[in-house]
This record gives sequence, C-alpha cells and structure tokens, in this order.
Amino acid sequence: MVNQTDTFTLLLVDDDPRTLSGLKRLFHKDGYRLITAGSGPEALALVKNASVNAALIDYQMPGMDGLELLRWLMRKDPQMQVIMLTGQGKIETAVTAMKEGAADFLEKPFQPEALRVRMGQLVQIWRLRSENRRLKTRGYQPSGFHQLIGKAQAMQAVKQTITRAALSEATTLIYGETGTGKELVARAIHHHSPRSTQPFVPVDCGAISENLVESELFGHVKGAFTGAHQSAVGVVRSAHGGTLFLDEIGELPPSTQAKFLRTLQENAVRPVGSTRTVAVDIRIVGATHRDLAAEVQAGRFREDLFYRLSVVPITLPPLRERANDIPLLAVHFAAKFSAGFASPKPIRDDAMACLMAYHWPGNVRELENAIRRALALGQDETITPGDLPEAITGNADDQSPSPLSPLDDSLASYEKTAVHNALSKSGGNRKAAARILGIGEATLYRKLKAYQLR
Repeated sequence: MVNQTDTFTLLLVDDDPRTLSGLKRLFHKDGYRLITAGSGPEALALVKNASVNAALIDYQMPGMDGLELLRWLMRKDPQMQVIMLTGQGKIETAVTAMKEGAADFLEKPFQPEALRVRMGQLVQIWRLRSENRRLKTRGYQPSGFHQLIGKAQAMQAVKQTITRAALSEATTLIYGETGTGKELVARAIHHHSPRSTQPFVPVDCGAISENLVESELFGHVKGAFTGAHQSAVGVVRSAHGGTLFLDEIGELPPSTQAKFLRTLQENAVRPVGSTRTVAVDIRIVGATHRDLAAEVQAGRFREDLFYRLSVVPITLPPLRERANDIPLLAVHFAAKFSAGFASPKPIRDDAMACLMAYHWPGNVRELENAIRRALALGQDETITPGDLPEAITGNADDQSPSPLSPLDDSLASYEKTAVHNALSKSGGNRKAAARILGIGEATLYRKLKAYQLR
C-alpha cells in the first residue's frame, strides 16, 4: 500500500458536476490522489480528515465563494498550493486571490494540457518542500545567499522573503536604488525555485532601444522589419522553463507594457511580424528603482500590469541604512578581488573609517568598485585611505581634512583636538570616529559632552 504522505493529494472544488468530472478525467492518469467537493463547506469538511497538498477551486460558487474558501484553506495549511478558476476574470480579483495565498488564477475555459503542466509545477514544488524538510532534519542549510552579504535586520527579512517567494510561481517585484543588488536577489529566487536547473535570463529594459524593445523581448520573424534577415526567438522564449528577470521594468514603453501584459495573461508570445502565438512557460521577476505606484498615478505605467507584477514585493535597503554591513562587504570584496595575492589585503582602520563615514549614493556596487580600485592601484600591504577615491575620503588633495592643532600642551587640549579631528575625518559619523580613536562609542559620547563637541 502506498503511503499517503508520498502521494500528491489534489482537492477539486466546483459546484458544477460536469466540471468536476472533467477535472477528474484530466488528472486521473497522473497518479494523484483526487478528492472532490461540490461546495466550500463540503471541501472544508473533507480537509479536516485529509492531508491535502494542492487545491483547484472555482471562484464563483453559491454560498461560500472561492475567495472565502481560499482564506479558510490558508488558515488551516499555509503550505497548501491553490489554483483559482473563474469564468469572469478580473485583474483586481486575481491580485486579491494571489495576495491571499493562491499560487495561480486561471480563466475558464482553460486549456487542459496547460492546466496539467501547471499542476505538474506545483507537484515539483511539493517534492522540493518535502526534500527541504527531510534535509533540515539532518542539519542541512540551503545555499544561494552567499552573494547577499549582510547581517542587518532588513537583509535578514529580504532573505526570508526570497525563500518563501522561490517556492511559489507568483510574480515578484524587487524595489531598490541603483546598486543595491536587485539582480542578486532575482538570482537567489531562481536558485531556490523548482526552475533552478532551467535558464535564468536577465534583461535590462532601460538599455534596449525603444525601436527594438519588442523584437528583443518577443522575437521576430524573418522580414518583419528592415534588417530582419533572419528570425529571432527573443528573450521571453529563451527563458522557457526558467526565470525571466526584467531589470528596470519601469522603463518599458506603454505599447510594450500592453503586449507584455498579454504574455503574462495568456502564457504565450507573438513574435513581431507573426500572426501566430507561441506558448511559453516562464516565471517573471521584475526590478525597478522607481516608485511604480507613483508611475501608475502619473499615467506612465499600466495599472493592470503593476498589479500583475507586484504580487510578491521585495524592497532592498540602501547601503547607508545598513552601515554596519559595510565592513562585512568591504572585507568580502577585498577577498574576492585579491586573486594573485598570498592572502586578501587587509583594510587599515582609518580606511575603514572613511568607508563607514561615506553616504554611498551608488550603494553596494559603488563599494565594490572602490575596493577593486584600491586593490588595483594600492602599493602598500594594506588598503589605506590614499587608495580610495577622493569622493570617499572627502578631500581632493589628501585622504582627510586638514587636522586642527591643540591650543596648548595640556593633555585635555590634545584629547579634545584628537576627538575633533576624528569626527572631521569620519564626516561626523560617531561610530567611525570611535573606531579611529580606538575607543568605545560610549566613551566617545562622554568626551563629546565633556568638551562640548557636536
């Protein structure tokens, strides 16, 4: 006898007996354990006594509708994967269902084979979760975050969201300033997903010419336009089976936004110059440095596409808001770019203080480039302030502002001058100033109060 925990159990809920019968015939050959219900209350009664891995439920049912049933199912088992079916699909309803926990939202009439493929993906996710649970009992920790350096609470929250988002097929939208690591997050999502062995295709939407963006995304047939001497599949079809990462998706022209929305809705793409559509199976992860909600209000971004994309939003903090991660990142980049050295070059304390004091408008990417430059140009055995860009050290002629001299030879005068110069060198950053002085922050605060320094 097969253990039920080893068999994928699928709950089918619809008030139409003919639809239920058709769904049972569709999935009968796939070896799933099938449970059927004609209403929401009947479904809830069944799941009380059965372990259900996924559910396919009709949205429009008398009494308890599909959305209410979805909420009950999610409360009972947040890991249950639910696909909502409806005969009258509205984008607002779809977004609500996805935010309530639905894995997908499909319109009737659906393509039977496409539904089977989608259910097969949910089975993969179920198997992956089962394997993860088994490995965790052995003390195994999943990888994929080694490039996402940082112990700040905001970064820990990002990693947790990545893990949850990866095991769903929901579209994900990553917000963050330039240089915060949006593509690293997208790659981590792909790495942890059931699609990890399939292609990860990144596209910089802001770097594509507006005249060629549709051809780049959707492909074209030979002769579709001047210079189209041969057909091209486009990046959407190149990502078939895997993940398509659309960086700076807010830069897409309005006409392309409309066509891309159609691709999301139909899971199909029509190449430029063609009258035929081609089915695609892709997971979409978008990223932007813009406030897309504000772009929608301004009429520059489609509202329906925005809702489709932002089912799972992830916001990356700028580097200035996680300054305590700067030393970790700097040491990581020093090791990364120290190939050819016997060991990674250490970063001198005064150089680290400069890094801590800087505001990093270019975020992690700017820090990475600064360390790379320091290793390429530096001649000492350590990274010094002189190896860093002038914008970081704060002076075009020297690595630090001109220091003050003590007013007299008293110890207090020398100490006050040292504190003042440390604050000046660190750009007012007290943590960095304390590091320069070799004292604790509490000691520094006491001296600031004693010498009336701010």
